[in-house]
Amino acid sequence: MSEAASSRLLVLMPLRDDWQSAAELIKRVDRALSSSCRLDILIVDDGSIQRCPADEFKAHFFVIRSIRTLRLRRNLGHQRAIAIGLTWVQQNLSCDALIVMDADGEDTAEGVDQLIATYSSLQGTKAVFAERSRRSESLLFKIFYRLYKALHLILTGIAVRVGNFSILPRHYLNSLVVVSELWNHYAAAVLRSKLPYTMIPIPRGNRIAGRSSMNFVSLVSHGLSAISVFGDIVGVRLLIASLMASLLAGLALIVLPIVRFIDLGGIPAVPGWVAYATGTLAIVLMQLITIAASFTFFMLSGRTTLGFVPLRDYAWFVEEVAEVYVRDPANGDSAP
Repeated sequence: MSEAASSRLLVLMPLRDDWQSAAELIKRVDRALSSSCRLDILIVDDGSIQRCPADEFKAHFFVIRSIRTLRLRRNLGHQRAIAIGLTWVQQNLSCDALIVMDADGEDTAEGVDQLIATYSSLQGTKAVFAERSRRSESLLFKIFYRLYKALHLILTGIAVRVGNFSILPRHYLNSLVVVSELWNHYAAAVLRSKLPYTMIPIPRGNRIAGRSSMNFVSLVSHGLSAISVFGDIVGVRLLIASLMASLLAGLALIVLPIVRFIDLGGIPAVPGWVAYATGTLAIVLMQLITIAASFTFFMLSGRTTLGFVPLRDYAWFVEEVAEVYVRDPANGDSAP
């Protein structure tokens, strides 16, 4: 077993009222990992209505040393809960590497083992993300997801291949906590920060209990948040597209008056049609120029605006931190 695999790891799980799934998943993770690991769990309670049922997290663990809950003052959503959790860890906890995963069971215990093994083989030099090799959602979801991936690729030039499920060296947090894009989307912020990473195929599991609180609006918002991280790239691409369309519209405005006086096979061009087309193109040209100017202003103003900085602002949202479980060898827990 390499040094990376035997180091102290921390698992960060954001959740909202999904305690039953989290409790079962934590037990599965403990059973799946080698006894040489030392694991701590941080559950980011994203404004749950139900308080943490501590009794559900009391078990005979082999590799898990502690379970904590970090309760937020209000519901922020998965991505922002992750941002708060990462920043709190960077400020308050010591570990060698950190695993980010969902608490509902779709990120599996076996997947955690695969992430750790790959991270260990790389000697902790890169973050490792799970690339989804199989999805278990409905056909309708898969169709919309493919459309979203195509839109993301067109607007950003980057293919969507990963989600939250990942392991990263702790020193990455020193950079991420001052990346304002982390507030919108964790994985996109890692890509945007240009920190070294790799991907491995890991199948997506099934939810352990209950139903997902994500609806269509939430999924669309989540997708747009990922795209917004690359706002400057999107802006430049749309600006280029607007300028090209403006050029084509301008050329058409030059060509159409000429077409009006050309005899096409003995049939003169219809003056009314040319007039309508010219007027429509003129309106389109003005709109495209306006859009191009707006994109330019947006990009320039965005470079001078300081947004949410996790390291500076995270504490406003932290309500309390509570210990749910602490390993006690005197009570029969096995020490790694």
